[in-house]
Amino acid sequence: MQNLNRATMEYLMQNLSAGMSLVEVRSLCERFMLENGADSFWYYEVGAFVFSGEETILSISGKDYTTADRRICENDLLTVDLSPQVQRIWGDYARTLVIEAGKVVVHPEAIRHPEWKRGLRMEDHLHHVLTEAATEAMTFEELYYVMNEEITKQGFVNLDYLGNLGHSIVQDKQDRIYIEKGNGTKLSDVKMFTFEPHICLPGSLYGFKQEDIYYFEKGKLKRL
Repeated sequence: MQNLNRATMEYLMQNLSAGMSLVEVRSLCERFMLENGADSFWYYEVGAFVFSGEETILSISGKDYTTADRRICENDLLTVDLSPQVQRIWGDYARTLVIEAGKVVVHPEAIRHPEWKRGLRMEDHLHHVLTEAATEAMTFEELYYVMNEEITKQGFVNLDYLGNLGHSIVQDKQDRIYIEKGNGTKLSDVKMFTFEPHICLPGSLYGFKQEDIYYFEKGKLKRL
Protein backbone atom coordinates (compact mmCIF):
# COMPACT_ATOMS: atom_id res chain seq x y z
CA MET A 1 0.00 0.00 0.00
CA GLN A 2 2.86 2.40 0.63
CA ASN A 3 4.09 1.85 -2.91
CA LEU A 4 0.60 2.73 -4.11
CA ASN A 5 0.66 5.85 -1.94
CA ARG A 6 4.01 6.93 -3.37
CA ALA A 7 2.75 6.32 -6.91
CA THR A 8 -0.42 8.30 -6.16
CA MET A 9 1.55 11.27 -4.84
CA GLU A 10 3.84 11.18 -7.87
CA TYR A 11 0.82 11.09 -10.18
CA LEU A 12 -0.71 14.02 -8.33
CA MET A 13 2.49 16.06 -8.56
CA GLN A 14 2.62 15.50 -12.31
CA ASN A 15 -1.00 16.58 -12.80
CA LEU A 16 -1.42 19.32 -10.22
CA SER A 17 -1.71 22.94 -11.32
CA ALA A 18 -3.02 26.28 -10.11
CA GLY A 19 -6.78 26.66 -10.49
CA MET A 20 -7.65 23.06 -9.59
CA SER A 21 -10.20 22.72 -6.82
CA LEU A 22 -9.43 20.69 -3.71
CA VAL A 23 -12.40 18.48 -4.60
CA GLU A 24 -10.69 17.74 -7.93
CA VAL A 25 -7.45 16.93 -6.14
CA ARG A 26 -9.21 14.53 -3.79
CA SER A 27 -11.09 12.88 -6.67
CA LEU A 28 -7.92 12.49 -8.74
CA CYS A 29 -6.11 10.76 -5.86
CA GLU A 30 -8.99 8.50 -4.87
CA ARG A 31 -9.67 7.44 -8.45
CA PHE A 32 -6.00 6.62 -9.04
CA MET A 33 -5.81 4.52 -5.87
CA LEU A 34 -8.95 2.54 -6.69
CA GLU A 35 -7.76 1.95 -10.25
CA ASN A 36 -4.36 0.74 -9.07
CA GLY A 37 -5.01 -1.71 -6.26
CA ALA A 38 -7.00 -0.18 -3.39
CA ASP A 39 -10.43 -1.65 -2.69
CA SER A 40 -11.55 1.03 -0.20
CA PHE A 41 -10.35 3.70 2.22
CA TRP A 42 -9.86 2.85 5.88
CA TYR A 43 -10.10 6.30 7.50
CA TYR A 44 -13.79 7.25 7.58
CA GLU A 45 -14.05 6.20 3.92
CA VAL A 46 -12.00 9.20 2.79
CA GLY A 47 -9.05 8.30 0.58
CA ALA A 48 -7.43 11.73 0.39
CA PHE A 49 -7.62 14.50 2.96
CA VAL A 50 -6.65 17.73 1.22
CA PHE A 51 -5.83 21.12 2.78
CA SER A 52 -4.41 24.25 1.16
CA GLY A 53 -3.00 27.62 2.20
CA GLU A 54 -3.80 28.70 5.74
CA GLU A 55 -5.98 25.60 6.22
CA THR A 56 -2.79 23.50 6.31
CA ILE A 57 -2.59 24.34 10.02
CA LEU A 58 -5.97 22.69 10.70
CA SER A 59 -5.95 19.48 12.70
CA ILE A 60 -9.29 17.71 12.85
CA SER A 61 -10.67 14.20 13.21
CA GLY A 62 -11.43 12.41 9.97
CA LYS A 63 -15.06 12.00 10.97
CA ASP A 64 -15.42 15.79 10.92
CA TYR A 65 -13.63 16.35 7.59
CA THR A 66 -15.19 17.89 4.51
CA THR A 67 -13.15 18.97 1.49
CA ALA A 68 -13.04 22.77 1.42
CA ASP A 69 -14.45 24.77 -1.48
CA ARG A 70 -11.07 26.20 -2.45
CA ARG A 71 -8.85 26.35 -5.51
CA ILE A 72 -5.10 26.08 -5.67
CA CYS A 73 -3.37 29.44 -6.06
CA GLU A 74 -0.35 30.26 -8.23
CA ASN A 75 1.78 30.14 -5.10
CA ASP A 76 0.32 27.81 -2.52
CA LEU A 77 0.89 25.11 0.07
CA LEU A 78 -1.01 21.82 -0.20
CA THR A 79 -1.12 18.94 2.28
CA VAL A 80 -2.48 15.60 1.06
CA ASP A 81 -3.00 12.66 3.44
CA LEU A 82 -3.77 9.29 1.80
CA SER A 83 -5.47 6.28 3.45
CA PRO A 84 -6.10 3.42 0.99
CA GLN A 85 -6.55 -0.21 1.95
CA VAL A 86 -6.87 -3.59 0.25
CA GLN A 87 -8.30 -6.55 2.13
CA ARG A 88 -7.91 -4.51 5.35
CA ILE A 89 -4.20 -3.92 4.77
CA TRP A 90 -3.62 -0.21 5.28
CA GLY A 91 -1.56 2.40 3.59
CA ASP A 92 -0.95 5.70 5.40
CA TYR A 93 1.06 8.48 3.81
CA ALA A 94 1.08 12.27 3.78
CA ARG A 95 3.11 15.00 2.15
CA THR A 96 3.01 18.78 2.05
CA LEU A 97 3.57 20.06 -1.49
CA VAL A 98 4.73 23.52 -2.53
CA ILE A 99 3.20 25.16 -5.61
CA GLU A 100 5.12 28.09 -7.08
CA ALA A 101 4.36 29.75 -10.43
CA GLY A 102 1.41 27.38 -10.77
CA LYS A 103 3.39 24.13 -10.61
CA VAL A 104 4.62 21.74 -7.92
CA VAL A 105 8.21 22.36 -6.90
CA VAL A 106 9.67 18.86 -7.20
CA HIS A 107 13.02 19.53 -5.53
CA PRO A 108 12.78 21.18 -2.08
CA GLU A 109 16.03 23.09 -2.62
CA ALA A 110 14.33 24.96 -5.47
CA ILE A 111 11.56 26.35 -3.22
CA ARG A 112 11.70 30.15 -3.16
CA HIS A 113 9.41 30.80 -0.18
CA PRO A 114 11.80 30.64 2.83
CA GLU A 115 9.24 29.48 5.40
CA TRP A 116 7.93 26.72 3.15
CA LYS A 117 11.45 25.50 2.44
CA ARG A 118 12.25 25.55 6.16
CA GLY A 119 9.09 23.60 7.00
CA LEU A 120 9.81 20.80 4.53
CA ARG A 121 13.43 20.62 5.67
CA MET A 122 12.22 20.29 9.26
CA GLU A 123 9.95 17.37 8.36
CA ASP A 124 12.90 15.56 6.79
CA HIS A 125 14.99 16.35 9.86
CA LEU A 126 12.38 14.96 12.26
CA HIS A 127 12.08 11.71 10.34
CA HIS A 128 15.88 11.38 10.39
CA VAL A 129 15.94 11.99 14.16
CA LEU A 130 13.25 9.34 14.58
CA THR A 131 15.32 6.68 12.83
CA GLU A 132 18.34 7.53 14.98
CA ALA A 133 16.49 7.77 18.31
CA ALA A 134 13.88 5.00 18.24
CA THR A 135 14.75 1.63 19.78
CA GLU A 136 12.77 -1.57 20.27
CA ALA A 137 12.83 -1.04 24.05
CA MET A 138 11.47 2.51 23.82
CA THR A 139 7.82 3.11 24.69
CA PHE A 140 5.39 5.17 22.66
CA GLU A 141 5.38 7.73 25.49
CA GLU A 142 9.17 7.98 25.51
CA LEU A 143 9.19 8.57 21.77
CA TYR A 144 6.47 11.20 22.23
CA TYR A 145 8.70 13.16 24.61
CA VAL A 146 11.86 12.78 22.52
CA MET A 147 10.25 13.99 19.32
CA ASN A 148 8.20 16.79 20.86
CA GLU A 149 11.36 18.04 22.56
CA GLU A 150 13.08 18.10 19.16
CA ILE A 151 10.15 19.96 17.58
CA THR A 152 10.31 22.60 20.30
CA LYS A 153 14.11 22.81 20.20
CA GLN A 154 13.98 23.54 16.48
CA GLY A 155 11.49 26.37 17.02
CA PHE A 156 8.34 24.65 15.77
CA VAL A 157 4.94 23.78 17.28
CA ASN A 158 3.10 20.43 17.24
CA LEU A 159 -0.30 21.13 15.64
CA ASP A 160 -1.98 17.77 16.25
CA TYR A 161 -5.33 18.33 17.97
CA LEU A 162 -4.59 15.49 20.40
CA GLY A 163 -0.88 16.23 20.66
CA ASN A 164 0.20 12.85 19.30
CA LEU A 165 2.71 12.11 16.55
CA GLY A 166 1.51 8.86 15.01
CA HIS A 167 -0.24 5.54 15.65
CA SER A 168 0.05 1.79 15.31
CA ILE A 169 -0.98 0.09 12.06
CA VAL A 170 -3.86 -2.31 12.69
CA GLN A 171 -6.93 -3.63 10.84
CA ASP A 172 -9.57 -1.71 12.79
CA LYS A 173 -9.01 2.00 13.30
CA GLN A 174 -10.57 1.75 16.77
CA ASP A 175 -7.66 -0.49 17.85
CA ARG A 176 -4.94 2.07 17.13
CA ILE A 177 -2.60 3.17 19.89
CA TYR A 178 -0.74 6.45 19.66
CA ILE A 179 2.62 8.13 20.11
CA GLU A 180 1.24 10.03 23.07
CA LYS A 181 1.72 10.82 26.73
CA GLY A 182 0.83 7.90 29.01
CA ASN A 183 1.27 5.10 26.46
CA GLY A 184 3.67 2.61 28.06
CA THR A 185 3.52 0.11 25.20
CA LYS A 186 6.90 -0.64 23.64
CA LEU A 187 7.40 0.29 19.99
CA SER A 188 8.42 -3.31 19.31
CA ASP A 189 5.09 -4.59 20.66
CA VAL A 190 3.36 -3.49 17.44
CA LYS A 191 4.19 -4.65 13.91
CA MET A 192 4.29 -1.16 12.43
CA PHE A 193 3.53 2.44 13.34
CA THR A 194 3.25 5.78 11.61
CA PHE A 195 5.23 8.92 12.31
CA GLU A 196 3.40 12.03 11.12
CA PRO A 197 4.48 15.27 12.81
CA HIS A 198 2.09 18.09 11.90
CA ILE A 199 4.04 21.25 12.63
CA CYS A 200 4.24 24.99 12.09
CA LEU A 201 6.30 27.96 13.19
CA PRO A 202 4.74 29.88 16.12
CA GLY A 203 1.98 32.19 14.89
CA SER A 204 2.30 31.03 11.28
CA LEU A 205 -0.57 30.44 8.85
CA TYR A 206 1.21 27.45 7.26
CA GLY A 207 1.42 23.88 8.50
CA PHE A 208 3.59 20.99 7.31
CA LYS A 209 3.12 17.24 7.45
CA GLN A 210 5.07 14.20 6.34
CA GLU A 211 3.80 10.74 7.20
CA ASP A 212 5.47 7.38 6.70
CA ILE A 213 5.10 3.89 8.18
CA TYR A 214 7.99 2.38 10.17
CA TYR A 215 8.91 -1.06 11.50
CA PHE A 216 11.88 -2.72 13.19
CA GLU A 217 14.17 -5.12 11.34
CA LYS A 218 17.07 -6.68 13.24
CA GLY A 219 16.82 -3.94 15.85
CA LYS A 220 16.96 -1.08 13.34
CA LEU A 221 14.01 1.14 12.50
CA LYS A 222 13.12 0.99 8.80
CA ARG A 223 10.76 3.00 6.64
CA LEU A 224 8.18 0.84 4.84
